[in-house]
Amino acid sequence: MTQNGFPLIKIRGLKKTFGNGNTKNEVLKGINLDIYPGQIIGYIGPNGAGKSTTVKILCGIITDFEGDIKVFGNDLRDDSIEIKKRIGYVPENGAMYDLLTPNEYLTFIGTLYGLDATKLANRANHLLSFFEMEKHADQRMDTFSKGMKQKILIMSGIINDPDILFLDEPLSGLDANSVILVKEMLTRLAANGKTIFYCSHLMDVVEKISDRILLIDGGNVIADGKFDELKTEQSATLEQLFAQLTGRKNGDANTDVLFKAFDEN
Repeated sequence: MTQNGFPLIKIRGLKKTFGNGNTKNEVLKGINLDIYPGQIIGYIGPNGAGKSTTVKILCGIITDFEGDIKVFGNDLRDDSIEIKKRIGYVPENGAMYDLLTPNEYLTFIGTLYGLDATKLANRANHLLSFFEMEKHADQRMDTFSKGMKQKILIMSGIINDPDILFLDEPLSGLDANSVILVKEMLTRLAANGKTIFYCSHLMDVVEKISDRILLIDGGNVIADGKFDELKTEQSATLEQLFAQLTGRKNGDANTDVLFKAFDEN
């Protein structure tokens, strides 16, 4: 996929292998990508395809990899701290200091980014209000549901006003209303020039919010483009395209095999 302008992320020959000997598993096999400002990237693929590994490398969490990566024009290996100042990361299951309150946790995260107290408090208040969490702002988070904690993780991922936001299954545990809020937020961030790198198995959400789809399978990117460019007569939805390109068998056939075992006496 081609696009004018300078890429915020430039990846060349990215490889990552876990284990060694008989347990060696090459998860990424030579990824080449350019990511541009203002894009919402839908990064999809089967379990084990390398989605989360890619994100963790780009966020500087996994540092042992082959290949070259530049973010904001800086080498990821040499300038990871400077890069981290300008990115946000929302994992599916992030570890939290859940004996803190949301106000305390957001203050802690914002302080790590060097935000001054006034700006930090203002952003925290607006985020808590947006996600309808004001009444819980001073409650200990160890009593929170999965969805409530996920909201706080999302807030902490954007409180520094990042230029690139990495999201790994960010809607995990959220109710329908909260999902709508996140989708609206991401669309607004992209309109303001932010770049969103979005990993998810929820194909309907990815299809609706992404202006570029990256499909990874077996450690390689096998599709890259707008959904309208990628779809065929046999793939009217992103879910169908996913099944077609990853070689997934027909779902009805699979369920027939499954329930045949239950029907046999």
